[in-house]
Amino acid sequence: MSEIEVLRQGYIRRVCSEVIYLKKGGIPSMADVNSVRSVALSQALTKQWDYPLHPTELHGQTAGKRLERITRDFLSESFDLLRHVRPGAWEFSVKGQIAAFDQYRHLAETARLMDEHRELKIALGDYLVKPDIIVARSPVSDEELNKDSDAGIVGTGGPPHHSPLRAANVASPTLHASISCKWTLRSDRSQNARTEGLNHIRNRKGHTPHIAVVTAEPLPNRVASLAMGTGDIDCVYHFALPELAAAVEKVGDDTAHELLTEMVNGRRLRDIADLPFDLAI
Repeated sequence: MSEIEVLRQGYIRRVCSEVIYLKKGGIPSMADVNSVRSVALSQALTKQWDYPLHPTELHGQTAGKRLERITRDFLSESFDLLRHVRPGAWEFSVKGQIAAFDQYRHLAETARLMDEHRELKIALGDYLVKPDIIVARSPVSDEELNKDSDAGIVGTGGPPHHSPLRAANVASPTLHASISCKWTLRSDRSQNARTEGLNHIRNRKGHTPHIAVVTAEPLPNRVASLAMGTGDIDCVYHFALPELAAAVEKVGDDTAHELLTEMVNGRRLRDIADLPFDLAI
């Protein structure tokens, strides 16, 4: 078994033991109890693993918060395998305002003005998105930049004077990726992720970070409500896509199978194991 497969199985094991529990009637907690298809797919999904599930019910936003931490840990560990492909000083964290990063540091003043003048916030909305998971790259020192150059790639007081890659120019890290974790997709939850993505795109001064969503939603049509279309997010990542495809096959839902295939072939849906590799692009 490859290293990424080992990490992926560890990720799923943690999701099972720390997040998924059984509701009344043996229904997995990601299922919508009002949907027969959702229940059937969730049961077919979880029965593919021998991992123990969480023994008690989780209340409020606990499931989502645990998914954030587990996904953060998986991405950090798996990205370490790709350091030779994507070198640099990287940080994987849960929560944080985008104004702390180079492309969005101008928003700190905007936020201050909106706090002082509430009518501005009503008119303009909330500029300070707080991603569930942040991937950031620290700027590079001149010493590191010059490490493999006899003459020196950069010199004291010389160019480049503005690139955020160079620590002599900026102190703020660059936001490399913003990842939203949605345990399930109900009603307006998908639209919330789209709004966050649009804020990242419209308000940046610099390159756009990767914008991704991770979910455990078992119904392909609900995943499609977020995955279909382009522009707002890069891609949706399911926490167990091959297993979901097998569950759809077992349940015998031709419509769900067709929709799942369409999203995968249309490059709108991928497995969690794809995400660290996509972040290395």
